[in-house]
Amino acid sequence: MPVVTDAMNPSLRQRSYNKYMLKLLLRAIAVLGMSVLIAAVSAAQDWKTAESLPGIDMSKLTAAQKASALKILREQGCSCGCGMKLAECRMVDPNCSYSTGLAQTVVDTLAKGKSEADAVTAASSSKWAHAEPIKILDEPVHISVAGAPVKGPDNAVISLVEFSDFQCPYCAAAVPQIDALLRAYPTQIKLIYKQFPLEIHSQAELAAAAAVAAQKQGKFWPMYETLFQHHDNLSRQNIVEMAKLNGLDISRFETDMDSTDVRETVIRDVQDGNRAGVEGTPTLFINGQRYNGPVTLSYLKLVMDSELKKPAPQTASSKASQ
Repeated sequence: MPVVTDAMNPSLRQRSYNKYMLKLLLRAIAVLGMSVLIAAVSAAQDWKTAESLPGIDMSKLTAAQKASALKILREQGCSCGCGMKLAECRMVDPNCSYSTGLAQTVVDTLAKGKSEADAVTAASSSKWAHAEPIKILDEPVHISVAGAPVKGPDNAVISLVEFSDFQCPYCAAAVPQIDALLRAYPTQIKLIYKQFPLEIHSQAELAAAAAVAAQKQGKFWPMYETLFQHHDNLSRQNIVEMAKLNGLDISRFETDMDSTDVRETVIRDVQDGNRAGVEGTPTLFINGQRYNGPVTLSYLKLVMDSELKKPAPQTASSKASQ
């Protein structure tokens, strides 16, 4: 069996919800394994010398213009609240729309023959210069949970729906945080798991099918724990070994894992996620409201305590299988 690396679980001070915490905590500390953190540090060290930046087209610049662009991007800060320079933010968080917009504005202005001062002014007056406030909880959406595995009391006040990927290191690192949350609210929260294998993870779809097959034998949660413990090696051979360790009927397990019924269950979960606006994993929904904060016990508790003060939602109860 593969060696398992424990996910990082740092103690974080409570502070205001903002993009800085969302980026650095969510992406670098709260739900990262050590290997991912090392990669982020390496990227952060390269931004001062990188000749190209993710998502930024500098092909129309002359050599002198490109040098000016890189100089500006290494000196000017990103508006998203991360505290990084534009070039650094592009390297550390390629998904940041603010550093993308500001950097491209600088490049496009220089490509028109304008000066460095003009490029800085253009970026400062663009729509990317000021970050919009981030909502921790979006407006509620309907998510079908019929037949999905559930952990916690059926009459729990809060339904926590998790769209997750067994090969995703962020999801694996979120497991102890969510487990701690369930222990902190044993009668008030139930966790409902939805499959969302990402295309970038070659073994995620098979692992999702394995979890659904294990659910058919009443072993979803033991298999869930084992799959995440070994998220870095989810070959079919390893998955079968995990099933044996969890006491599953292997012949039935492999038949179910390869069945159309199981495959369609995974597809339905992914479709449910797409309709709910899921873009990556893990994505959590708290009583139907997408949660946009760090997946850490301290932050989740703040939101749960706030939700528990609200009137109970008037929604029909869908029975989910164990």
